[in-house]
Amino acid sequence: MTRVLNALRKEPVSGDTRSVVVFVHGYGANGADLLGLADPLGEHLPDTLFVSPDAPEQIPGMPNGYQWFPIPWIDGSSEEEARRGMEMAADDFNAFLDALMVDEDVLPEQVVLFGFSQGTMMSLYVAPRREDPVAGIVAFSGRLLEPDLLPDETVSRMPILLVHGDADDVVPPQSLPEAAEALQAADFKEVYAHVMKGTGHGIAPDGLSVALAFMRDKLSL
Repeated sequence: MTRVLNALRKEPVSGDTRSVVVFVHGYGANGADLLGLADPLGEHLPDTLFVSPDAPEQIPGMPNGYQWFPIPWIDGSSEEEARRGMEMAADDFNAFLDALMVDEDVLPEQVVLFGFSQGTMMSLYVAPRREDPVAGIVAFSGRLLEPDLLPDETVSRMPILLVHGDADDVVPPQSLPEAAEALQAADFKEVYAHVMKGTGHGIAPDGLSVALAFMRDKLSL
């Protein structure tokens, strides 16, 4: 039984939905955290609907903080609990994407996943295991979970942009080349990377500009 994800949305500037960007927030945040990016991005993606779901699990003691799955070194959960949580969240996110595409009458190739931190981990885990490839994944400040399983479990391959700050003290910057290497080893043909100089665990203007160019290209806008 999947859990329904509550989502915020920012309608297309033009009023006509021809593509969708799904923001996938990080640990301890919520859908509102990334939705503010729809304003600067929407000017250049006028036919794009921006949707930003809350992760399925509220974090104890954090009324507005959500997680896609437990993180053992933060909350003391076990590796088994984290793995089980990730699999449950993957089912929830897949159901959300399926319903979104039906409701908005868009095809997978009209959808980009835009992840940050744990949201990047979810996006890179879920999308390659879906039957049809999305237009692309923008993956900020995260890492690739279970890279060893990727060659055998990948069902579809899509363009991926990896972006990371070289001063990130939450998710190590080395996660970017590690993810790129694993994706290429799993036969992903379009893997792009951008390092945000002097940036910590966040999204800098240069990274957002690169992400915008990537999305315009992959959505053919």
